[in-house]
Amino acid sequence: MGPEALQLGTYGGAAAAALLLWAVCLLCRRKRKTGEPPLINGWIPYLGKALIFRKDAFKFLLDQQKKLGDIFTVHIAGRYITFIMDPFQYVYVIRNSKQLEFHEFADKMASKTFDYPALSKGKFPDLKENLHRIYQYLQGKPLDIISDHMMKNLQDIFEWKCSQATDWETEKMYKFCCSVMFEASFVTLYGRVPAADGHKVISEIRDKFIKFDASFPYLAANIPIELLGATKKVRKELIHHFLLQNMTKWLGGSKVVQARQDIFEKYELLGDYDKAAHHFAFLWASVGNTIPATFWAMYYLLRHPEALAAVRDEIDHLLQSTGQKRGPTYNIHLTREQLDNLVYLESALNESLRMCSSSMNIRISQEDFVLKLEGNQEVGLRKGDWIALYPQILHMDPEVYEDPKEYKFDRYIENGKKKTTFYKAGRKLKYFLMPFGSGISMCPGRFLAMNEMKMFLFLLLARFDVELAENKAVRLDNSRMGLGILLPDVDIAFRYKLRS
Repeated sequence: MGPEALQLGTYGGAAAAALLLWAVCLLCRRKRKTGEPPLINGWIPYLGKALIFRKDAFKFLLDQQKKLGDIFTVHIAGRYITFIMDPFQYVYVIRNSKQLEFHEFADKMASKTFDYPALSKGKFPDLKENLHRIYQYLQGKPLDIISDHMMKNLQDIFEWKCSQATDWETEKMYKFCCSVMFEASFVTLYGRVPAADGHKVISEIRDKFIKFDASFPYLAANIPIELLGATKKVRKELIHHFLLQNMTKWLGGSKVVQARQDIFEKYELLGDYDKAAHHFAFLWASVGNTIPATFWAMYYLLRHPEALAAVRDEIDHLLQSTGQKRGPTYNIHLTREQLDNLVYLESALNESLRMCSSSMNIRISQEDFVLKLEGNQEVGLRKGDWIALYPQILHMDPEVYEDPKEYKFDRYIENGKKKTTFYKAGRKLKYFLMPFGSGISMCPGRFLAMNEMKMFLFLLLARFDVELAENKAVRLDNSRMGLGILLPDVDIAFRYKLRS
């Protein structure tokens, strides 16, 4: 037999083996049982509908809802995910924390993404519970304290960065938001770097953070970090910044970070690198979604002059009524009550969150069981299945929000007060805005995040004239669908100068 024939025979054998494997996968794929939702397998083994879902999850889910109804199961990258599309059924998923679990799933994903040992393996008794209790420092009076520190740090950074802008200065908006919010959050949580080049040190950490964050969707999709270029090296460098010998040099850190340090020290099996990885994960959780959310809030305000004018008037009125001056050399102080009473600012922020958030609320079925829903509906679920709520469908539902693709800064205001009543099919909705998750998966830092974004916008509009310097459309980058706040597909230039 000649080499050509041998080569053809090898290729033919490989092709036959591949076809056989594909046929076996098709034969072995899941079959729908009585009582289970409609099942969408897809024809590609293992991947199922992963490619089309990743391309445009929103459109894919709407198409399936029209064909199959409000409940269906999709095979996506080896997982079977049952989507609950009816917002009136959300509560039956959210309140079932016994059979539908979240923390173990989140722990596995976070430990792999941020490179620390999983908390659920039994080596660290009560560590998960102890860390969860620390979130009390992000509520009530401790929230007021950390918000005050954030306000001061934001003012210091604005003054350092922008106080000389007596004439128009032009910057890229996302880069600007990232620079200000990252440094203010870092200093508020972890403390000030005392070195003369402290700003430069934090900028270097930020630049590495941006590189790591670009790979986050792939890590969340369970793609090995070894396949993601320099991501593993960058992650290691970031974690090393949070080793104890480095953190002890930082001045004025927050109680929440100090409390986390104190807890970690009680666990001898938790190595120095592991503790540092936990601190890095906490930083990502603090800014990974807040930065793009701040960008969108600012972008939509500058894109809509009537919104910008209304929010600025509200800010100026508060400063005037409290006898505070807005110049760069004057410190502004805001109480939580004053922040909460800025209804136009909060409505504009909520509207941008409605339009840019794309989180998928996930639970894992702990056993084969029947989930009971409203209207005597029952859904058969298998152990290990994912159950998902996809609030972006709710946020863009024309039955709930008139003209949902349009930005309406006062959508969450009614008769001069906060509007919290929304309807679908004539019925009042319990859940109508869900950028921070739900139930046991609700973001514990949501109150601080809202305060941070409000304070950023407050200071920006109080002290600067701002306007877009480019007339181009900025769209949502769908590569993070299901993971939180979507990033912009491009950056856009804006300009600012001190208000007279």
